[in-house]
Amino acid sequence: MIDQKNAQIAAFALRVSLGVMYLAHSIILKYLTFTLAGTAQFFESLGLPAALAYLTFAAEALGGLALVLGFKSRIVSIALLPVLLGAFWVHSGNGWVFSAANGGWEYPLFLIAISGVVALLGNGAFALESVFGKAPQAARA
Repeated sequence: MIDQKNAQIAAFALRVSLGVMYLAHSIILKYLTFTLAGTAQFFESLGLPAALAYLTFAAEALGGLALVLGFKSRIVSIALLPVLLGAFWVHSGNGWVFSAANGGWEYPLFLIAISGVVALLGNGAFALESVFGKAPQAARA
């Protein structure tokens, strides 16, 4: 049975954790560690267009920020699934464990599951979206 008193806090913790992971992967990994040009070269080595690296960086950074702030978390977590599916594809031949050469596929698969849970739960507590409230019924029609 789900503890309804803590469900909103749990959704918040999961949402923020996923957002921080996206920010880390975009800003720290792709921008600061490998650089955007290096990330683009890596994408090209996989047979993907270099431009996709820049789009992936932007999607992860903006999506991560939206998740941390609690803005459209359901939509953002679903919209970012292609990024995670791409990461799963890239690492699928490396084996299960992330300590395998070039990283394993368990982490992207776990993040796919977490994104699905965030999509089901929504923003949770302390969401920017809740500050603005819901649109009036007539405006939603």
